Amino acid sequence: MKKRAFAAVSVIGGNFLYALTVKLFLLPAGLVTGGTTGLALTANFLMGISISAFVLVFNILMLILGWLALGRNFAFTTLASTFLYPLALEFWGRLLSDFVLTEDLFLCTVFTGIGIGISLGMVIRAGASTGGMDIPPLVINRFFHLPVSVSMYAFDVCILLSQAIFQPPEKLLYGIVLVMIYTLVLDKMLLMGTTRTEIKVVSQKSEEICKAILKQMDRGVTLIEGESGYLHHKTQVVLSVVSNRELPRAEKIIREIDPESFLVVSRVSEVKGRGFSLKKHYR
Repeated sequence: MKKRAFAAVSVIGGNFLYALTVKLFLLPAGLVTGGTTGLALTANFLMGISISAFVLVFNILMLILGWLALGRNFAFTTLASTFLYPLALEFWGRLLSDFVLTEDLFLCTVFTGIGIGISLGMVIRAGASTGGMDIPPLVINRFFHLPVSVSMYAFDVCILLSQAIFQPPEKLLYGIVLVMIYTLVLDKMLLMGTTRTEIKVVSQKSEEICKAILKQMDRGVTLIEGESGYLHHKTQVVLSVVSNRELPRAEKIIREIDPESFLVVSRVSEVKGRGFSLKKHYR
């Protein structure tokens, strides 16, 4: 129940943050962007259509397309964002009216990228989809097996170019920077809180190191049978995963037991299981 409530809050908060970012930073600076918002900006310039109205109609059409091509379950994950984002745009538009925080191009580009990246990350981490222009690449992948990332970037480039007809080249360059910023922030958001550090230790005192990590750090350890490549001596590799903050302590424990041990430290993007995503069981 708590997880569902948190997911619902994340989806609602993510869509309202996205809309607020567009209202405070993207529109005042006249920036170009990709996705459904980029299409709406072009439609607004060419035909005078309200941005929120265009986004709502387009999202509904894409929802129907997703339902027909990708199935009912996928459509349910996009249902909330289909209506929340355009409604949030209209809400912030009426609430803030003509309020302008800043028109500085650099500041607006940076904060638009950060805001969009965080808001998309909130929605995706909740297990939902933002809908809109996210759906056509998935449909193309379903029927033509073209990588989603390739078609998504192709659509974004076309949408950016469509805005070049009413925006100066400088704005187009800022738009490219904007897409790069929110892509990087989104990647960080999706990995936030899940990165851990993997430790592999090759030592003749593997048993002692194993017991020390278990006792002093309360972290799980796996012993892997190994063999040295040159002399073919049998050995054991100590494998453990710790939090990033625990790494210095783990290294100190290992060096105190065996200063000559061979230590490999790697960053892993996600860890699930006992002690991390599940509670520990002690016997």
